[in-house]
Amino acid sequence: MPANLVTALSTALGIAAGNAGLTILSSEQGVDFDGRPTAIFRIGLCNNTSGDTPAEGTLRLELSDTFDFNRPELLPEMTAHLRDEAKRLRNPRPDAYVTLAGMPITFSEFRWPFHRSVSGADTYILHGVVHVADGTDSQAHAKIAASMTVTFAEIVAAPEQPYAETFIYNAIRKTLDQGQLELLKSGNRQPVPVTTRYYSRWQKKFFFTDTDEQSRQQFLLVKAFWLSGVLGNSRPVWIADPRDAQYLNTIPEELIRTATALAAAGMVTLSEEKDGGHEFAAATPALLAREAEFRARLQDAFALTKPSFNEEMRAGHTNM
Repeated sequence: MPANLVTALSTALGIAAGNAGLTILSSEQGVDFDGRPTAIFRIGLCNNTSGDTPAEGTLRLELSDTFDFNRPELLPEMTAHLRDEAKRLRNPRPDAYVTLAGMPITFSEFRWPFHRSVSGADTYILHGVVHVADGTDSQAHAKIAASMTVTFAEIVAAPEQPYAETFIYNAIRKTLDQGQLELLKSGNRQPVPVTTRYYSRWQKKFFFTDTDEQSRQQFLLVKAFWLSGVLGNSRPVWIADPRDAQYLNTIPEELIRTATALAAAGMVTLSEEKDGGHEFAAATPALLAREAEFRARLQDAFALTKPSFNEEMRAGHTNM
């Protein structure tokens, strides 16, 4: 591995990260699925440079040795990615998300960038793991093999983490919502297909799930309950995350308006930002009092991911 890879990327990333209010806490050499060199960075907020920063308070960024910071067509999206990461790092658990079905999850162990399928299929593959994060010691998880078609890959600026992480995470959430991933204590990798059905070339935007005001309210209540209340000791979470907006087929401003309505109902409290906005919200005691409701939704979401069988076929009563 070139000795100057991490150093070269650290210099360029350090400048871009600093502009976004981030700092590089550590860097190390890595390898991708095919054994090619990568650089792995652990990033945190500029005001949190302690060497003993808990892992859950940082985010991981992995770039391949072929990544070129000097390509002008890549810089805007990288800048936006780092700016959004700076806000996610203000969450109690920056790695945690929720699904529309009501399940709190975390993403981990993703090995960037994509690699070509070893089975001969004309696809690019990304491995990772999604865990249930319900505040217990639950071992339920799913090992992921996200497969991106060659046609879909043409849409993506680069097969690197800053340019693909959002739609990969949202495709996984969508697949969970559809009950097409099983959460286990152990098991083999499960496929998550990422195809052009998630993207409109005409509108140049991703589509995952159509939502209305009611479903967006339910989503933000779930997010506030689990990520602020259960995992965050009622600290505020970023409710205007563009990653959630893409997943819900809406815009961050609409999520802020939805959160404002929830605040008026006493379910969340909004944090005043320096620019006068209300992009962060915390769970209130009234919301936490609805714990039974949210845990019931979680169990329903679990049930959706479990395979079901036609009992008559199991007993041999078929027409085949």
